[in-house]
Amino acid sequence: MEFENLDIPGAIAIRLDKFVDDRGFFGEIYRSDRYADAGIPYTFCQDSRSFSKANVLRGLHYQVRFPQGHLITVTRGRVFDVGLDLRRNSPTYGKWFGMKLTADPPMQLFLPPGIAHGFCVLSDHAEIWYKCTGFYVPNDEGGVLWNDPELAIQWPIAEPVVSARDAGLPRLAEVSEDRLPVVA
Repeated sequence: MEFENLDIPGAIAIRLDKFVDDRGFFGEIYRSDRYADAGIPYTFCQDSRSFSKANVLRGLHYQVRFPQGHLITVTRGRVFDVGLDLRRNSPTYGKWFGMKLTADPPMQLFLPPGIAHGFCVLSDHAEIWYKCTGFYVPNDEGGVLWNDPELAIQWPIAEPVVSARDAGLPRLAEVSEDRLPVVA
């Protein structure tokens, strides 16, 4: 495994090992001691799974009072994954980064609590598994508009398929302070 700190504090890209032979392949996708040594000392309490078709764009989502960190693993396909820093006291508040995540070669991304998450599918379909540092709380959702012109996220697809809910999210400048993630 290789861990790479990204420009947003606490965000880490992970290149997973893959051992291949004539039977198939094997690789670890999580090992608490190695992740803690790399700056991911969190306890994960929930795993979630997402399947999306080509050109689907989901996000940018977060939780307000109960923010979750995410360890994101693409198990099928390719996505362009985006993290937006919404931590009020962060030196990179309002900044975003994006990177391609793939099932092959196997990649992961860790986003600490307080980072809004979104992705778009670059392959025919994609499946993503999330390990979460907190439980999903339906009434605690927040979001930022995926194509907020002030953020100028460089999504690599021209005409994404976006849900009505995501299309109606506010621009970051319209999100009131009490609707930003509460991160200790």
